[in-house]
Amino acid sequence: MQAQPHILQNSVVVFSKNYLPLARINIKRAIVLLVTGQAESLDFGSTKQWEVRSPSVVLQVPEHIRLTMGNPERHWKVPPVNRREVLKRDNHTCQYCGSSKCLTLDHVIPRSKGGQHSWDNVVTACEKCNSIKSDRLPHEAGMVLKSKPKAPIHPAIAFAEQFWNAQRLSESE
Repeated sequence: MQAQPHILQNSVVVFSKNYLPLARINIKRAIVLLVTGQAESLDFGSTKQWEVRSPSVVLQVPEHIRLTMGNPERHWKVPPVNRREVLKRDNHTCQYCGSSKCLTLDHVIPRSKGGQHSWDNVVTACEKCNSIKSDRLPHEAGMVLKSKPKAPIHPAIAFAEQFWNAQRLSESE
């Protein structure tokens, strides 16, 4: 007999009051939100539901829920430009060669040439590439950036993009 996966290992997608997908949460947290009235079930047609039983209650927990109260689009500030945040944005890889060893920060337009310490001018670079580029512009050093530097986006927007892209992929299969 094949073991069934435990219901509490499933996850639920939470939508804001405005139907923006915010996050994926564990089913226990979804149950709390549903029972306390902070969320309601969403039915997108072919969505899954799990039956959760307690001694006194049988609850149908859907794959998607929508928050009903509060302000889920809390104020979010763009994080400061620092080593930890730039490395995270650039996925801990050199933006010139793709290496993940001996990483430093590089100003695309050097500060000596008027470059700012801002999200669109700071990238992750390995020590070797940073040394080769030195105090020059990338094209002067014969180097090309793998991606254009930009400020991180709101986590809910990033999750929403990922969610809807996954939905499109599953519909095309």
